Amino acid sequence: MIPIGDDVPERHYPFVTYTLIGLNVFFFFVELLQGPRLEAFLYRWGTVPAWIMNWQERPEVLLTLFTSMFLHGGFAHLIGNMIYLNVYGKSLEGTIGSGRFLVFYLLSGLAGGIAHVLMNPTSTVPAIGASGAISGVLGAYLVLFPRATVFLVVPLLFFFPIVALPAVFVLTWWFALQIVGGLTSAAFTQVGGGVAYWAHIGGFVAGFLLIGLFYSRKQRQPFRYYGVPDRRYWAYREG
Repeated sequence: MIPIGDDVPERHYPFVTYTLIGLNVFFFFVELLQGPRLEAFLYRWGTVPAWIMNWQERPEVLLTLFTSMFLHGGFAHLIGNMIYLNVYGKSLEGTIGSGRFLVFYLLSGLAGGIAHVLMNPTSTVPAIGASGAISGVLGAYLVLFPRATVFLVVPLLFFFPIVALPAVFVLTWWFALQIVGGLTSAAFTQVGGGVAYWAHIGGFVAGFLLIGLFYSRKQRQPFRYYGVPDRRYWAYREG
């Protein structure tokens, strides 16, 4: 299922969300320009768990916990992450504000990276992608907008129907899939790349827990949901 939108109205222009999307796209094309130097580039800027675990030898590797958030392993990886960031990031940024959203995004990505390192402490494969940070956005979205409606495209052979589902169902199902993937991957010895499920899990849990710290007093009760026949809308109330 591919999210394409929700019913949470935009309260202001999502400058940070669009800037993050632009930066991810820009650095992906920087990767494409590396040619035969790409592997060295990814080892330089991606997160290598074994190096992080021994960071005292090279403290500069800690920076890769942030730089790795802006690198991707292919067009599908990039596009998938940016779709999720666009749909869920705009609503979150509109609620907590652009500055807070940026800090929240980076902290979630850091938590996801640390979770991946702790679950794969001897891995020498560089981890890249914005998935940990975006997973944090999903965790926060679940807290703030559990009753929102998310619109998704469901690819079925040659048909692409659009369905509308409650956010609480969509995000709980997504998180359950990450748990299953994480537990399954932990049962095997990984010798190559793959999906960093524990980065997703760590980012999501961090976002779920941290979002309460990013409210101002006016935003303690930011939205009230009103359901009327054949129509749904959100209303903002300062509390």
